Amino acid sequence: MKRLALFVSGDGSNFRAIHQAVLDGVIDGVVGLVVTDKIECPAAAYAREHAIELYPYPVAGQTPASLVKALNDGAIDFLILAGYLKMVPVEVVRAYPRKILNIHPALLPDFGGPGFYGRRVHEAVLASGAEMSGATVHFVDAQYDHGPTVAQVTVPVEPEDTPATLAARVLEQEHRLYSQVVAALCRGAIDWEDGTPHLEPPLTLPNLYKTRDPL
Repeated sequence: MKRLALFVSGDGSNFRAIHQAVLDGVIDGVVGLVVTDKIECPAAAYAREHAIELYPYPVAGQTPASLVKALNDGAIDFLILAGYLKMVPVEVVRAYPRKILNIHPALLPDFGGPGFYGRRVHEAVLASGAEMSGATVHFVDAQYDHGPTVAQVTVPVEPEDTPATLAARVLEQEHRLYSQVVAALCRGAIDWEDGTPHLEPPLTLPNLYKTRDPL
C-alpha cells in the first residue's frame, strides 16, 4: 500500500475525490500527509476532520529541506498536487523523480503556465474560441504545468458556456480522471520504457456527453 501526500490550497475537491477513492478501495494507498500553504482552507479542514496530518508550507521557518524531511519521515511514496497554487521546490522535485502528479483544468500545453489557474484558465479557453477543453494529468518538473503528460480527458465547450459552467463540466471529469491515474500510479501501471509515461493498459473514460444533433 502506497503512502500519498496531497498538496492543497483551496476547496480541495480533487483531494476529496482521491481520498474517497482510497476509502472505496479504488486506490491501493493511504493519504499520509496533507501539505498546504493555507492552513485554514476548506481542504485543510477536511484533512483535520479525517485525522490526516497537516504540514504547512511555505511558512516562516520551513525550508525545502524541512519539507523533504517531513515527506521522508512520513514514508511518503507519491506526491499528488490537488489545487496547490505554489511552485513545488526544486529540491522536492529532485527528491521525488517521476513521483509527483498534478492535474490542470485544460488540455496542456495550451492554457498552462504561470498565472493560468482556476477561473483564469476557463476565461482564456472561452476567449480563444476553442471548441474543446478538458483536463490533463502530468508529472511535475521544475516549471509550472510543464512535465510529461500521463492522460487527458476532453470536454466540449458549449456556445452558452460561462467560465463557471465550463469549470463545473471540467471539474467533473477531473475527479474521474485523477483518481484513476493515481490508482494506476499506486499499482505500478505507468510505464516509462521509452522515457515518456504510458498507462498500461491505457485508461478509458467513457464520454458522458452526447454529440449534439446537427441543425
